[in-house]
Amino acid sequence: MPLLSLDRSRRRLDVPVVLALSLFAFLLVWFGVGLFHVWQYPVIGWLPLPMLSVLTVYECARTARSTHLDPATRSFWRSLAVACAILLPSTLSAMYDAFGGPVLSQQLTVRTQMIFGVSLVVVLWALLRLPTWQRTRGDWLRFGLDTGIILLTVGVLAWHFWVSRIDFSNAPNASPRHFVVILTVSTISLITFVKVAFAGAGGLDRRALHMLSTGVALAASTAVVAPLIVDKPYLSTSMLAFPMSQMSAMFAARRQRLGSGTPQSPERSGRRFSVAPYLAIAVLYAVLLEVELPRGGEESLMALSVTGLTVLVVLRQLTTLRDNARLLDTVDANLAQLREYQAQLDHQVTHDALTGIGNRSAYADEISARLAGGEPFVVALLDLDDFKVINDRYGHNTGDTLLQTISRRLRERLRPQDTVARLGGDEFTLLLPGLGEHDTEELLRALLAEVQCPVLVDGHEMVPRISVGVTASGPGDTAGELLRRADVAMYAAKKDGGGRWTWFDPIMDQLADSDARLGNDLRQAITRDELFLVYQPIVELPHGRLTGVEALVRWRHPEHGMVSPAVFIPLAERNGQIVELGRWVLEQVIQQAARWQREYGPDAPAKVSVNVSARQLNEPGFPAEMAALLSAAGLDPAHLVVEMTETAVLGTGVALDVVRRLHDMGLSIALDDFGTGQSSLSLLVDCPVTWLKVDKSFVDGVTTESPQAVIVDSLIGITHGLRMQAVAEGVETAEQAERLHQAGYRFAQGYHFARPLPVSDVELLLTMRETRQSQLT
Repeated sequence: MPLLSLDRSRRRLDVPVVLALSLFAFLLVWFGVGLFHVWQYPVIGWLPLPMLSVLTVYECARTARSTHLDPATRSFWRSLAVACAILLPSTLSAMYDAFGGPVLSQQLTVRTQMIFGVSLVVVLWALLRLPTWQRTRGDWLRFGLDTGIILLTVGVLAWHFWVSRIDFSNAPNASPRHFVVILTVSTISLITFVKVAFAGAGGLDRRALHMLSTGVALAASTAVVAPLIVDKPYLSTSMLAFPMSQMSAMFAARRQRLGSGTPQSPERSGRRFSVAPYLAIAVLYAVLLEVELPRGGEESLMALSVTGLTVLVVLRQLTTLRDNARLLDTVDANLAQLREYQAQLDHQVTHDALTGIGNRSAYADEISARLAGGEPFVVALLDLDDFKVINDRYGHNTGDTLLQTISRRLRERLRPQDTVARLGGDEFTLLLPGLGEHDTEELLRALLAEVQCPVLVDGHEMVPRISVGVTASGPGDTAGELLRRADVAMYAAKKDGGGRWTWFDPIMDQLADSDARLGNDLRQAITRDELFLVYQPIVELPHGRLTGVEALVRWRHPEHGMVSPAVFIPLAERNGQIVELGRWVLEQVIQQAARWQREYGPDAPAKVSVNVSARQLNEPGFPAEMAALLSAAGLDPAHLVVEMTETAVLGTGVALDVVRRLHDMGLSIALDDFGTGQSSLSLLVDCPVTWLKVDKSFVDGVTTESPQAVIVDSLIGITHGLRMQAVAEGVETAEQAERLHQAGYRFAQGYHFARPLPVSDVELLLTMRETRQSQLT
């Protein structure tokens, strides 16, 4: 809402306020005229009082329902509404006191005073229970003593200078007790309101408190007109006291509801010194001297002596207080320093030392508080993909700098009401209040675009990728449950390739349980001898002569039978087992290739291809491990082809360096499934690629006039120009094989030539090939 319209809405007078002002103005005019005119129907002047009570209850109740106020402040205004509601029967009882007897009366019965007293107790109790007025027993004792001192002083002064000089003989329906009760109650109320107004009261608007204090003061001051109306029974000070207190309550409620509502600081500025007791003593002794000195004699001498002695005692006490104040100032300075240290410790407890944002503990507390408040919100869990690779390759200092950069980008992109925290490692979490699904996705889309921009750290350019799991709060949720759901959704986002967000779906729990069980079985698959390798022939076109094989891993599960590689390979990549699995496959393939070379010589497959994952490429010491395996098996590196996806060598640049080292060792490099990942033709220049494997999705359309056929034709031209060899994958028909040969492809593999074969079948092919060669020679 624009500031101008907001300001106008605050200043607009609605119907209840206009009506209350009209009634109050009528009362003032009625009372003022009544000072000089005898009203024939005095009850008319009392009628606005019940209506004002109803309007005040309405305003206080509206403020109590304001959702932007804290619970303690709403509770106070709720109590004030109850107190104003109690004033309604009190007003009606006062009217009965005035008109219920044979003659008009200004006295309030005990019944009326008790009802009014209950209302006052409700207000004072609510006021003193506000958060910043929950004091110690010593504070309560001092407050009670100050109240007693002021009450005694005001009472003596009022009696001496006012009540004792009123002639009640001409007003049989008014009594000194009536005025003393009003004065006493008003003084106590005024002291309480003023004390709280100056001390502060949490979220209660200070100007609203000042309005309430002013109303009580004005209500108490109506007692000064009592001498003017003692002979006018058709008027009563209640006709002024009740409306003034009610009008102040009404405007205070509006101020609280429409004002800024800025809470007052609970810290008190400086040490408070109450002058009220000393001022009361000075005033009373002045009155004492004013009474006794004119009389002369021994009494006046005693009055002077007592006064002088009291002055000396007070001066002595003030000097002691001054010394104590200096000592306490020193103590306060030390306490302030301790509080500063405590604040630093509190910050360390609730904030992450590396990034400066909130930590897991603070975030869990924030979620719990939001859940307790019933406000809907969204939790998002962010995880950096392959962060371990950065730490291993460039060191933890570089990783820490990257985390700080990510943290800063998150803070800058989020809204002021959002919360960001670091759970630990490379995990961040967000709390997004007040957003629906569409708005959440818009925010995440902008967030990922910002966070995943390239980062230059210590001369290394990195492109961070982030997977995000998202879930919305619901009834009965806990902080742990929300984080668990977000975590499950985050791993689902990683499973789908990373660099994206995924909303939690209950079915993910079932999939996660299944993955956990299958992952546990996969850990034991190697030791249980459940994994084995098959080899798919790579042939030369057009005659289909065997030129190489590609090793593929298979898993025969004891319960589920054959588990598809499309299931357990991504699972191994997610849970980190791909490194151990890849090491086992590499060892088996190298040993098998060396065995074929020894047994079949020139008839052995010229090239044996093995797939290597991105995580393997980023493992420290992978080239050295490869060299050790080749040396142990006695295999010439020229017979081994290392296959990897184009995505595996993009990103940090670590994998690209490893690939170059492998190439320098004499190994052939093949880019697998080219064109389906983050394809970049510059990669063909930067990466020492020997073989380019064209994905089946392009080969499927090669026999038609399709975009896939155009891509297939274009790729063969690129490979020829860059002196690479192209292999067409997934060839399933003779028509496809012929079309590929016509396009210039020399090598292919697929079901048209052979399915993946066990070692025994491959060796049978090699034996037959060896036999034919012998016959020809």
